[in-house]
Amino acid sequence: MSIDLTASKTEQRAEELDALDAILPFDRRDQLAALLTDEDVATLKHLASEGMGDNTLKALASDLGYLEAWCRLATGSPLPWPAPEGLLLKFVAHHLWDPAKRAEDPIHGMPLEVEAGLRTGRLLRADGPHAPETMRRRLTSWSNLTRWRGLTGGFNGPSLKSALRLAVRASVRPRQRKSKKAVTGDVLAKLLLACAGERAADLRDRALLLTAFASGGRRRSEVAELRVEDLIDEEPVRADPADTSSPPLPCLSIRLGRTKPATSDDDEQVFLIGRPVAVLRAWLEQASIMEGPVFRRIDQWGNIDRRALTPQSVNLILKARCKQAGLDPKQFSAHGLRSGYLTEAANRGIPLPEAMQQSLHKSVTQAASYYNNAEQKNGRAARLII
Repeated sequence: MSIDLTASKTEQRAEELDALDAILPFDRRDQLAALLTDEDVATLKHLASEGMGDNTLKALASDLGYLEAWCRLATGSPLPWPAPEGLLLKFVAHHLWDPAKRAEDPIHGMPLEVEAGLRTGRLLRADGPHAPETMRRRLTSWSNLTRWRGLTGGFNGPSLKSALRLAVRASVRPRQRKSKKAVTGDVLAKLLLACAGERAADLRDRALLLTAFASGGRRRSEVAELRVEDLIDEEPVRADPADTSSPPLPCLSIRLGRTKPATSDDDEQVFLIGRPVAVLRAWLEQASIMEGPVFRRIDQWGNIDRRALTPQSVNLILKARCKQAGLDPKQFSAHGLRSGYLTEAANRGIPLPEAMQQSLHKSVTQAASYYNNAEQKNGRAARLII
């Protein structure tokens, strides 16, 4: 009887989460149904009704699921609200630790049984301590969720700040790029050759790669969530705006909604011009897609599904095309389209503010890092002795 009740409760939770379909990772919905409490679901529903951005809510739901799983494994109880200071310090100790000391003392850092439980649930994949950025993001999510529940926590306390500062220093971990190599113009050309056929998958993948890159290097979640209703036909534009005799090019605007770093209620939009528009329209016409998801699953027989690709599928498509193009798939990920767009813009001498209008980066520092790399490689300072 208890098993039936547990199964029934999990099914009920899954149904409740279906109401949040747009903001939860599709491939993790059942897992989150088992991890999140009724109060967690109520909080997420409230934030969704308040109009929080979809990508922010997805990250928040994932962090909340991780926190719940960790707390149960580490303490045997659900996540308490508000969290006591001791639990916050335990979280830091479990996730930021000294690899050298761990080699000498196995009980240093996250207990083996907690680590094993998180790995079994596919919640912990990387070896070693957390990246400091991941740690700070999860603590920020925890703090925000506490505040949104009308509670206060010890997230600004001196003991946590001190512990976090010391732990980050001890857990020396080299920063890893999301994609080791950027998908710049030359790489993109090779990927497009790899899908130059006329099969449905070739048409889709050409449209996907060109749309993702030319629209400013869109995130894989934005590509997966793109819908026909988000595409707006615009008047053709000149190839050279300064030359009225230059040929007209097709133009589309893409409504992205509130993107990950957006701080206002305004929907973001970018423009697609020229060849990417023609390829995207050809895919939609060939696939007879008049509404709903733009990029969809295709089975082994070439049948086009009504369901959208998942963000992970976008990543796998890129890697598969890298392999076909003779590139090392391990060196590339979907984020390489985003970094590659800015790198290519820098290589072509496009001013940073102009590129950021299309990429929608809000952080000048982050966007400028790609420009700095390009300037260093192309500059004279690195060529004093050649």
